[in-house]
Amino acid sequence: MITRIAALLILIALSALSQADTLKIDPVHSTVGFKIRHLFANVTGRFTDVSGTINVDPAHPGNASVNATIAIKSIDTANAMRDKDLRGPNFFESDKFPTMTFQSSKVVLSGTQEADLTGDLTLHGVTKPVTLHVQFLGKGPGMMGGTTTGWEATGSINRSDYGLTWSKTIEGTKLVGDDVSIDLEITADEK
Repeated sequence: MITRIAALLILIALSALSQADTLKIDPVHSTVGFKIRHLFANVTGRFTDVSGTINVDPAHPGNASVNATIAIKSIDTANAMRDKDLRGPNFFESDKFPTMTFQSSKVVLSGTQEADLTGDLTLHGVTKPVTLHVQFLGKGPGMMGGTTTGWEATGSINRSDYGLTWSKTIEGTKLVGDDVSIDLEITADEK
């Protein structure tokens, strides 16, 4: 019963979308952000080159899907020397592994405009399942005409699960943490 009510509520929230919409991720208005521990503080960053699609069918919101590709060389932590190191052999090896991809496999509705989206994240040559908590922020006319939508997603991964294990210890303190917080702000337009 609760599942039916949740499905009905998300259907109402997404009713502004036409039947089986395919949305294209807008890289200019989207942010693929992350946060990771560095010594005693957190470092934030983002990837500036993202592409992909979101497929939504308001009649069957549980059938939604996402397919996204992120260029590793587009990493930006506001520090050119750190970004160069992150692209290199200590971390992402961007020449060998130029992209990371996400392909959804399951949607579980969790509220009127929210869902848990599970899919395969391929990063550094390793594919592992990841669950993101997604919130639909709305839909309306875009600035350049057409229709645009807004989405927010959060989650986390353990970088060591993807073979990203480099770190040093300084006086008993690990230089780089393992847990990476993911924070996505996505704008997607009707194709």
